[in-house]
Amino acid sequence: MDFELNYEIASTADFIYSRKFTRVALQFPDNLLKDSIRIVRALRAKLGSLRSSDGERGVDDKDIGLFVMADTTYGSCCVDEVGASHVDADCVIHYGHTCLSPTSTLPAFFVFGKASINTSNCIENLSKHALTNGKPILVLYGLEYAHAIPHIREAVKVASSSYGSGLKLEINFADVMCTVITPSKDHKSLCGPAGGCTRHTIGGLVWNIPDRKKMEEHLLFWIGSDNSAFANVVLTFNGCEIVRYDATEERLLTDVSQPLKILKRRYYLVEKAKDANIIGVLVGTLGVAGYLHMIHQMKELITKAGKKAYTLVMGKPNPAKLANFPECDVFINVSCAQTALLDSKEFLAPVITPFEAMLAFGRGTQWTGAYVMEFRDLMSSSPVEGSDQAEEARFSFLKGGYVEDVAQP
Repeated sequence: MDFELNYEIASTADFIYSRKFTRVALQFPDNLLKDSIRIVRALRAKLGSLRSSDGERGVDDKDIGLFVMADTTYGSCCVDEVGASHVDADCVIHYGHTCLSPTSTLPAFFVFGKASINTSNCIENLSKHALTNGKPILVLYGLEYAHAIPHIREAVKVASSSYGSGLKLEINFADVMCTVITPSKDHKSLCGPAGGCTRHTIGGLVWNIPDRKKMEEHLLFWIGSDNSAFANVVLTFNGCEIVRYDATEERLLTDVSQPLKILKRRYYLVEKAKDANIIGVLVGTLGVAGYLHMIHQMKELITKAGKKAYTLVMGKPNPAKLANFPECDVFINVSCAQTALLDSKEFLAPVITPFEAMLAFGRGTQWTGAYVMEFRDLMSSSPVEGSDQAEEARFSFLKGGYVEDVAQP
């Protein structure tokens, strides 16, 4: 694929030039650093041509600072506003895989890249599965395949009409939430859905489901690899039947039992967290909008449960870093949805998500199987109240008996 088309040089330069940004941070994950120099050169050339074609006097492209950011402060899927602030940047161009989490201070432009995919093979698998399954299908995908979705959508529509009036394939496609993010003070809400519909969002995708239907009635068809984005889909919509089309191997995988085993592990961690007395709140992001509100909410929840909280700021937690805090019985990782789910088998203490903390430290709550990953979904829902009645005994599944939580001094 053409280099400039793959990295959207024209639209990126237009974003920078039209908004008169003068200090631009270019954020790359490790696997794309090899292309960073070529991208900078292409952007400079395009910015120069934009200025030449502009009749009015504009900002000289030589005065536009382009700064390459490599090692991110936290997860590479989030906009690194901390790193960008070191060069006093006024916007961030984010390359590669992203969670599209809302930013706190800086506007961001996202370049997802364009992964190769055999659209004909994908369309064939999707159509055949729709015919044999009988359920309405919702197509979700990794953002690196977003460029191919319009073609797949149209081809499926044509294929559906060719089956005749007796067969109607109900196949819906999620849309990319956005390619540009502007910081908003209201990080709890999004644009409302169309009337009579329920809005769903995950991994940078958005779609509406008619109120007369439920998500559990749909089959989810995922296009992409078995990565953190797919794990979030499996956890969040664990009541749905899910299949995955592997674009790399060009085959359909109907067995997703392995990712579903994560739910059993997460339930165990919730039960283990209930027996904890000292909890470490890990600040895993300083850029995702609403992170500070979530930290305060976690600390308030822990205090009401009669436990003690420590707040720890660290980038990219690992077993060695957390081993420096042996007094903590459990850690809560406050970060974006795609980095919050840590496999803590090698850690001395388990690491749970804010949603799991609400289940563990909110008295009278039971896990119904629903799973919430996004900040805005947790904050918009009614917060789970902790219990001030420390003397009330509860049953511990791990200890096999009733225990009393002792309030920390």
